[in-house]
Amino acid sequence: MKPMWQLFSGQAHEDFIDGVLDIAGDQILQEGTIFNEAKDVRRSKITWLSHRKEIRNYIFEYVQTANRNAFGFNVVNQGDLQYTLYDGKEKGHYDWHVDIDWTSSAPFDRKLSVTVQLSDPDDYEGGDFEIEGENPPSKDAKKKGSILVFPSYARHRVMPVTSGIRKSLVAWFEGPKWA
Repeated sequence: MKPMWQLFSGQAHEDFIDGVLDIAGDQILQEGTIFNEAKDVRRSKITWLSHRKEIRNYIFEYVQTANRNAFGFNVVNQGDLQYTLYDGKEKGHYDWHVDIDWTSSAPFDRKLSVTVQLSDPDDYEGGDFEIEGENPPSKDAKKKGSILVFPSYARHRVMPVTSGIRKSLVAWFEGPKWA
């Protein structure tokens, strides 16, 4: 059985990470929401970076490799980018969810989800990323620059950050609607 994820531990270059943090630092953060607006499911601050094609192109290289290695989905270099901040002072978290809005009438669905770890693991405690049924190794996934690719239909969560701040870049790559 193929794994539900592909992990590129610590592979994002430092200049890429610094660039994303610089761009996000110039943005106004807003409360993170979800499709059904349930407030108790998510506690984070976000900003959208979807207009930054250079960021999407960089991540898509890893998406293509992961897709060839494990998934074989019909996916294109199109989708959303979101900078996310989880603050330990607010017990930042994101409970179990999937990244697909099954009620959408759009002619496409999210196919592959990506999390890029922007924080050093010494900058925060807690905040482990989990995929239901099959978790990537926490230590490797928390390494700064780690890129985790997984199917958008996989239930996953970010456990509460208990201290410090966890920063990540999340992305969703699309393809034709799931049958």
